[in-house]
Amino acid sequence: MDMQEAAVRADEILDGTFAAIKPSVHWTHGRSTEGGCDVQRRRAVMTIVSEERRGSFLGVVERYWQSQGYEQLAVNNSKSPAMYYRTPDQFNVRVLVGSNGQAFFEVATPCVNAAKVSPPKAETVGPNYAGGKIPFPDVTSDFWSVKSPPSSRT
Repeated sequence: MDMQEAAVRADEILDGTFAAIKPSVHWTHGRSTEGGCDVQRRRAVMTIVSEERRGSFLGVVERYWQSQGYEQLAVNNSKSPAMYYRTPDQFNVRVLVGSNGQAFFEVATPCVNAAKVSPPKAETVGPNYAGGKIPFPDVTSDFWSVKSPPSSRT
């Protein structure tokens, strides 16, 4: 596998993760970076996820990653929670919720053969801030932005 192939795989991991989030959220590409033999792809959620709904949001992501056979590496349950996982093909995935509630996703590839890397091809849901400063989340959701915990289904 080379860096371009690894970048495509990283994008597929992010695409699958975002497809699993229901109701869907608005997102933008974050900065993609390349090392000597690895690539990092990033996305930021532009939908406001209220403090009361963050646990549910992270739970959706966690259940999806576990269903894909990802191994949990660490969990941070602080005011800025984060989850770290590794895919069976050794890609590291992370979601981190910033102090303002914005969720940031990152996929880091394993070391692979050097190659030129193209930008991500996925169309953002909402404006694309790739390469620039990403603003705080500004999209309201009838589900994720509500200031009450979701009701349990019986």
